[in-house]
Amino acid sequence: MTATGTAVPPVLPTSRRIAGIGLATAAGVGVAVQSRINGELGVRLADGIAAAVVSFGLGLVVLLVLVPALPGGRRGLAELRGSLRSGALRPWQMLGGVCGAFLVATQGLTIGTLGVAVFTVAVVAGQSASSLAVDRAGIGPGGRQPVTLSRLAGAVLTVLAVLLAVGDRLGDPGTLVLALLPLLAGLGLAWQQAVNGLVRAASDSALVATGVNFAVGTVALLVTFGVDLAVRGAPGGALPTEPWLYLGGPIGTVFITVAAAIVRFTGVLLLGLATIAGQVVGAVMLDVVLPTSASHPGPATLAGATLTLVAVLVAALGPAPRR
Repeated sequence: MTATGTAVPPVLPTSRRIAGIGLATAAGVGVAVQSRINGELGVRLADGIAAAVVSFGLGLVVLLVLVPALPGGRRGLAELRGSLRSGALRPWQMLGGVCGAFLVATQGLTIGTLGVAVFTVAVVAGQSASSLAVDRAGIGPGGRQPVTLSRLAGAVLTVLAVLLAVGDRLGDPGTLVLALLPLLAGLGLAWQQAVNGLVRAASDSALVATGVNFAVGTVALLVTFGVDLAVRGAPGGALPTEPWLYLGGPIGTVFITVAAAIVRFTGVLLLGLATIAGQVVGAVMLDVVLPTSASHPGPATLAGATLTLVAVLVAALGPAPRR
């Protein structure tokens, strides 16, 4: 208690925050891999929306098996129903999957042209700005987080780092216009992570929160795909035979589960920055090891990836977020 009698929220343990940063960074590498997979699937199907339906739908199938099969999943579903009945969780707080569905759709629609690195810079720009706003508004389970100098500096450095990494591609007006889609997806990503954290808190299960995310996202994508079929007709490509092209959805379930579990320890901004670091490193690795016609890795890309890691460190070394 302070001298005026106001309760001071407890500072989150540093060890948990550091562990959360590590997990989020690893999950970000998985997001970069997922982006490449879903982008290639969109090229093969000649339809980014269809690729998103396949990816999200497969992730949902995995969760429909896991959640009821595990005791924690069954308990989480019961807790979730109770929270909805009591009003502790509002129905709109379960709609994070819509933003996830839009992100996956943009992967299939744009990565074949933009490449993973340019796609990442657009997502990062939106995610960094919206993470600050979401934390400041107190939407996530960690409550209201102040916009400190270190957190603001980390967000700004992150945007500068990814601009450095792919600056040679941003002079193309066509690239800039197409990059608006992942930019919008990045704006929604912070809100998705925040409300998924609320669902995790209400259900006491990160797996249940992930299931809700994928169920909502799959429904949104099916509706969009139905409209797409009515307007443009069936996809021009056929389903590929390579098994690895169907791993995007399962990888996404791991990312969403990790994010929902650790956002209460890191806050939305730090979770986003650590994920971004993993995404940039993963994108560079993919563009170097498995280059495509849209990827042009070089010294600037490596320098940008390094600066991204520095940006996350700057934000992480600031004052710990409070509950």
